[in-house]
Amino acid sequence: MIQVLQFVLALSFLVFIHELGHFTFAKIFHVRVEKFYLFFNPWISLVRFKFFDGRWHVKFFAPNGDEEWDKHTETTEWGIGWLPVGGYCAIAGMVDETHSTDDLASEPQEWEFRSKPAWQRMLIIMGGILVNFLGAMVIFIIMTWHWGTETLPLRNATEGLYFSQLLLDEGFQQRDKIIAIDGEEPEYKSDIIQSLILEGKRDVQVLRGGDTVALTMSEDLGQRLLAYQNSYDRAEREKKRADKTYQKQPLVVLTEWIPAVLDTVLPDMPAYQAGLRKGDSIVSVAGVVTPSYYETRQELRYHPCDSVTIGFYRAGELRTARLFLGDDCMMGFQPRIDLQTEHTSYNFFEAIPAGIRYGWEILENYVKQFRLVFTKEGAQSLGGFVAIGNLFPSTWSWEAFWHMTGWLSIILAFMNFLPIPALDGGYILFLLVEMITRRKPSDTFLEKANEVGFWLLILLMLYANGNDILRFFF
Repeated sequence: MIQVLQFVLALSFLVFIHELGHFTFAKIFHVRVEKFYLFFNPWISLVRFKFFDGRWHVKFFAPNGDEEWDKHTETTEWGIGWLPVGGYCAIAGMVDETHSTDDLASEPQEWEFRSKPAWQRMLIIMGGILVNFLGAMVIFIIMTWHWGTETLPLRNATEGLYFSQLLLDEGFQQRDKIIAIDGEEPEYKSDIIQSLILEGKRDVQVLRGGDTVALTMSEDLGQRLLAYQNSYDRAEREKKRADKTYQKQPLVVLTEWIPAVLDTVLPDMPAYQAGLRKGDSIVSVAGVVTPSYYETRQELRYHPCDSVTIGFYRAGELRTARLFLGDDCMMGFQPRIDLQTEHTSYNFFEAIPAGIRYGWEILENYVKQFRLVFTKEGAQSLGGFVAIGNLFPSTWSWEAFWHMTGWLSIILAFMNFLPIPALDGGYILFLLVEMITRRKPSDTFLEKANEVGFWLLILLMLYANGNDILRFFF
């Protein structure tokens, strides 16, 4: 429920400011806005209010269409719909999902969208994209100012890195240190992911022991990662269906190498019941050598509801313990993490460029990974509302909430900029054609193009949310 609440709040906020961007520019250029709705309202609205005859009028659970309200076209009807999948701003004289050519049969009026010059119409259309983008930057600036940043430079990962099986198949070995990718030294773990997965760089140099080793990555590493992620997610869903109490474990592709030294041992869990205590160092699971925490966790996954032998060191002495795992394959301990992070605090003026830089990096990375959507693996990875909602943490955190809201705001701005009819980018494309050719597309053409774009978006939404449904059952 906390995830659902965060998702609905973030979506509501982003839809509101997006439509507010259209509304603001429309008002700047004296264009009437007939309706402003958060969420869609087919047949009925949860609440609607409008100012006319010198006062505000409010209706709850009101059917659409009201002659008394509709004749007061000079003011905006505000409302909240019952279908929480977006929102809209109905601008007078504009062919969109709220108006057809039949609504524009009369002569253009000076207060209509279609009567304005192309550059003003362009700004009205771009208002939503601009506000979403600028809103994200404001969020990241305030977050940077309030919380600062916490980073872990690779130079502080003195024990090297842990690699998933996908990267081991590429030639990496556990505890390798990546010192260069295409001749450039990565500073953070995110730099490695960006270079190898998003940018497709292939030449890697690692420090292995005292030797420098050259590796060449596969050309389709990004696609292979998506396939690897999809396979892992299917296995996790199967475990969840088998045991409703199972807590799904996130896939670790690349991270800092952490030894399996127990720091916190939870009471009444298998590790505690088997006699393991703080300071013990696990080195094997069921005879398989597991020198790191992630290798230990990975090997445990193969023994649900099973009795396994754990090898560990205590005070320099090798010992063994027998313990019984449940469906969740969890021993019940937290590892000791001796990694030195670096916290940076910012005053307000320092936070402005830092927050903008962070937001711009998010946009750049999303654009780079967008190419993977058009691959088979990328299409299978698409998700709808459930997938987006699962990105929010299950416990409330203002920092996590605003970070996700800022991230989604940038994604919403980018997606709306795509030149697809019915999206803002489609209108921008037609306006650019008009400004270049000096010929305005007909209202009938715009209506047909919007219909095609609308149904394409519906099909995409059905496909993405259909993937969520398939993941739930299979």
